[in-house]
Amino acid sequence: MVEEYLLVDGYNIIFAWNELKEAADTGLDIARDKLIDILKNYQGAKGCNIILVFDAYLVKGGKGSIEKNDNIYVVYTKEAETADNYIEKTAAVLSKDYKVRVATSDYLEQVIIIGKGAVRISANDLKNEVEAVNSDIRKRIEAAKPVKNNMLFDNLDADAAAWLEALRRKK
Repeated sequence: MVEEYLLVDGYNIIFAWNELKEAADTGLDIARDKLIDILKNYQGAKGCNIILVFDAYLVKGGKGSIEKNDNIYVVYTKEAETADNYIEKTAAVLSKDYKVRVATSDYLEQVIIIGKGAVRISANDLKNEVEAVNSDIRKRIEAAKPVKNNMLFDNLDADAAAWLEALRRKK
């Protein structure tokens, strides 16, 4: 089984998903943190490697950074480097040995990464995958909840339960 990488164009996803776009209205840092949390949860369920890339190309003197945030990598590009540039280079290198998917709704970027050997998924497709994973997680948690006490009283119909309760209270 081939190891999988998911490269995510952070700001593209933030401005494509309504709940993240609304969070960005309050502050981009809030939207970034929400997206990071969403992807950490997704990664935990799917087990793929995730590289989340944010543009910092307008940050004067920005040297760029790569941080490991629990189980995903968060990349801030350096000055004059876009997320698209970083994703294209990374996809070209990784796709030689791994399955690589790129999440972006930028059409031009989608065309370029296909040429680099990666598979594209739109922001909407990623959202659907995240929602499916969250639904599956909720089902697993619900199924793992302990069963109520299996007491006779819990399984009686209302009339029988009332009769037993009356009998119990008689001295």
